Amino acid sequence: MPWQARSRRRAELPPNWAAIRTMVLDRDRHTCRIARADRCTHLATQVDHVGDRHDHTTANLRAACAPCHAWRTALQGNAARPRRTRPIEQHPGLITKPL
Repeated sequence: MPWQARSRRRAELPPNWAAIRTMVLDRDRHTCRIARADRCTHLATQVDHVGDRHDHTTANLRAACAPCHAWRTALQGNAARPRRTRPIEQHPGLITKPL
């Protein structure tokens, strides 16, 4: 299933997003600006928000290849996810009193 079917992100983008995206890719010469060494293809086809995801100014955007953009998005998503903490249970076979 494509991300568009699972995400509301498209609705948060401005109406002129296609023009902004093209401008950023051209400015960065379609070269990935994240450039994660181990998986980067260097050919940017996507645009990444450097800071605030609601700030669509060109100063807050950079060109990114698909693997680098997916990696960065995953990092941000994992950082935003609340951490579940379970209470620490003692092992049922643990002897807590001296013999």
